[in-house]
Amino acid sequence: MASLDLLLVGLGETIRELRDEKGVSQERLSLDSGVHRNYIGGIERAERRPTLATVATLATALGVRPSVLIARAEDRAAERGVSWPVDGC
Repeated sequence: MASLDLLLVGLGETIRELRDEKGVSQERLSLDSGVHRNYIGGIERAERRPTLATVATLATALGVRPSVLIARAEDRAAERGVSWPVDGC
């Protein structure tokens, strides 16, 4: 799996984890963020490539900084063998 794909997997896992920790459904996150529930599900399954604006919007709705989402996604990708910086990513 490519490095970017692993980063997207990590991002989706991070969003799902934070959402679960806060006891927030995809529907509630959708209402709080203005991001469609189906799109949130796609991000969590790494089927979507959200923009930085979308990541920031979701982070705000989850009560964290966007950098927290990105850093946790990077950490999860690193656990799968991705090292930073990566050429072509």
